[in-house]
Amino acid sequence: MRQLKPAAFCIFRRMMLKGRKIIVGITGSIAAYKTATLVRCLVKEGAEVKVIMTPAAKDFITPLTLSTLSRYPVLTDIFKEDEWANHVMLGRWADAMVIAPLSCNTLAKMAWGLCDNLLLSVYLSATCPVILAPAMDEDMWKHPATRNNLKQIEQFGNTVIPVENGELASGLTGEGRMAEPEYIKDYIIHFLSRSNRKLAGKKALVTAGPTYEHIDPVRFIGNHSSGKMGIALANALHNQGAEVTLVLGPVSADHLSKDIKVVKVQSAREMYDACLHVFSQTDIAVMAAAVADYTPVTFVGEKIKKNDGNWSLELKKTTDILKDLGGRKREGQLLVGFALETNNEEANALTKLKSKNADMIVLNSLNDKDAGFGKDTNKITIFDKKGGVAGFEAKPKEAVAVDIVNYLIDYTNA
Repeated sequence: MRQLKPAAFCIFRRMMLKGRKIIVGITGSIAAYKTATLVRCLVKEGAEVKVIMTPAAKDFITPLTLSTLSRYPVLTDIFKEDEWANHVMLGRWADAMVIAPLSCNTLAKMAWGLCDNLLLSVYLSATCPVILAPAMDEDMWKHPATRNNLKQIEQFGNTVIPVENGELASGLTGEGRMAEPEYIKDYIIHFLSRSNRKLAGKKALVTAGPTYEHIDPVRFIGNHSSGKMGIALANALHNQGAEVTLVLGPVSADHLSKDIKVVKVQSAREMYDACLHVFSQTDIAVMAAAVADYTPVTFVGEKIKKNDGNWSLELKKTTDILKDLGGRKREGQLLVGFALETNNEEANALTKLKSKNADMIVLNSLNDKDAGFGKDTNKITIFDKKGGVAGFEAKPKEAVAVDIVNYLIDYTNA
């Protein structure tokens, strides 16, 4: 088969940082040491970087280190001797503002509009996009107050880079670790590249999450799909300019762009009907949902009581949504399916590619520790009907979604 190189973060997109003006904000977190690497990476890519620190951040990394790397004096105070840091002009100077790490304390202040230091003054004055990379211990990250603050700042239009799962400053292991500098840099490149969005004017359909096939009012047949991959794909398509409809099974839709239309469904039949409703007007359809293959023949209207005997459940096949849409696909439409396999992975993926009349199949395997239901990471291989195949390393699902969207853009333009 024809070998293709991974499309993510190609040379053209790396040029997006050349000449860009970026403010890097640093708050009081042990993860501040990583920001030195981030500043170095941004400057190396040709960006003009100015660093603003909160007073607490200076306890974790010195301004001298950051001024040396950024080639600008580091700003920490609104007033310093006889000078005044014009926070309004700083907020208007930048093409993007990145706060990394974002501490729990500064997050709360941003959510409530507090302004007691230079960084917060610049944030409230910024006319550019603001990208946030949180860092905190897992218990703080999962606290209801933190979750509410995150939702609030996202509603303000800020973009939050997902935290990673790993070793924390407390010595524990869990969620709350700041994304690595290289990933933040690539995220910024991707974000700024949206001004050259390749899918502007296109309509996209994405399915995500599980389906629940109800047996009685309290029981159902389902699976462990979290919907994270499909939600990340919806965001990635939107970031490239597509008008996206997300048909979402019974899972929450955190970190989803407010401009994406969401159709909530429960069953495989509801998902099929929702897809059919928009498919004829769709340019790109990505079927990432884990749809049930079978559903109960009958639904019992009252809770089934437990008795002494065995109980048999009769099932019937659900509609194969990918195959049905493949049969309806018109010339010019792009149809992408997913294959989650446990054995004969490549052979099964290629069979699915052909039998469903799809243009691309994204393969992942439950045998891979970095892939599967509920994981924040994925490891994929893409097969297309022109004979192309591309393998990608394990990475966060948001980055995997960018790889998939870039691949389908390259595929349609080939």
